[in-house]
Amino acid sequence: MRVVVQRCKEAQVTVNGEITGQISQGLMVLVGVTHEDTDKDAQYLADKVAGLRIFEDEEGKMNFSVTDVGGSVLSVSQFTLYGDCRKGKRPNFMGAAKPDAALELYERFNRELAAKGLEVATGRFGEMMDVTFTNWGPVTLIIDSKTTA
Repeated sequence: MRVVVQRCKEAQVTVNGEITGQISQGLMVLVGVTHEDTDKDAQYLADKVAGLRIFEDEEGKMNFSVTDVGGSVLSVSQFTLYGDCRKGKRPNFMGAAKPDAALELYERFNRELAAKGLEVATGRFGEMMDVTFTNWGPVTLIIDSKTTA
């Protein structure tokens, strides 16, 4: 699994003009799933995301996690995180998991975050979504369960 984590002041996702998920201070997380991923990958990434110390303390040092600051998570499924752009001009998405498997692990990731006491808002899996947010810092990190585990 692969996530793109962005510290944000606020974030929102809409589907067909309807707000499906919205948070204030917290993390905007794009979530991609590949074929070999398991529940272990979802759990690892949820632990990592919930514990990332990327919020500043009173001295301006990144010492607090989203949990520490009482923030929330907006989690959005993003199969394009497994787009392969090495050949040609059109990305190849063969590395992305099939929808059923991806949905199961995406939902597992979200449940793991919620089990840690985080409010988790989401988009709608498989739908065309409009995502807006204010990246705070900016702070953006890419975490892959296969290369960091």
